[in-house]
Amino acid sequence: MRIASLTCSNTEIVCALGLADQLVAIDDHSDHPESVCRRVERVGPDLTIDVEALVGTSPDIVLASLTVPGHEKVVEQLQQQGLPHVAPDPRSLADVFRDVREIADLLEVRGRGEALCGWMERGLQPAECRVGPPIPILVEWWPRPVFVPGRDSWVNEMLELVGAINPWREQPTHSLVVTAEDAVEKDPHAVVISWCGIEASQYKPQKVIDREGWQQVTAVLAQQVHCIPEAYLGRPGPRLVDGVRRLRAVVDQVQERD
Repeated sequence: MRIASLTCSNTEIVCALGLADQLVAIDDHSDHPESVCRRVERVGPDLTIDVEALVGTSPDIVLASLTVPGHEKVVEQLQQQGLPHVAPDPRSLADVFRDVREIADLLEVRGRGEALCGWMERGLQPAECRVGPPIPILVEWWPRPVFVPGRDSWVNEMLELVGAINPWREQPTHSLVVTAEDAVEKDPHAVVISWCGIEASQYKPQKVIDREGWQQVTAVLAQQVHCIPEAYLGRPGPRLVDGVRRLRAVVDQVQERD
């Protein structure tokens, strides 16, 4: 089967299912596994896919997404071209498992899909019971303006699994902008930088510490600003398991400080 993947998460799912050799096209942002992504034809950034180039790869199935704002325009182009496709829009961990299974079914490897979900479920187990209320943690998708996840994000469950909580978990949206006043009011005890589309080597905790109006936020006062690449929190696929491990390490550091 000839598979085209238009998002990082889909590329990683395909590879985790053992079907890397069937990839004929990927988006420009896909970067893992590096050995696979290096050899597959690129068809543009996820929001501006070169659909003509994509058609030229003659895919049997295109794996798109609706989790990235603006990607719905790409999906419309796929429909216009009559390309067979799916466009998952997960908002919870259960949705992620559902989509992995759907992709596995489409690629005719249902057993591998079940095995992958089983592995992920074992890795996404809650932390041992801890004393005290959940630790409020701000996950920062973007620095200026500051974007954080809202209600419709699997990150909420990831935080809960490690004994933490998203202060904006009740806002009915995928993500939202927060102001300095919002940060002071919610008072997160840690900030996790997970800037989308930026190399992790470019994450700058000092930007959060020096941010105007944030000096009274507990996370800033305690210098609890941590970096977790977006690949482990923002991509609905296998690496969420490692994302939970990394969040657990953040909680452990906050507890040690307290």
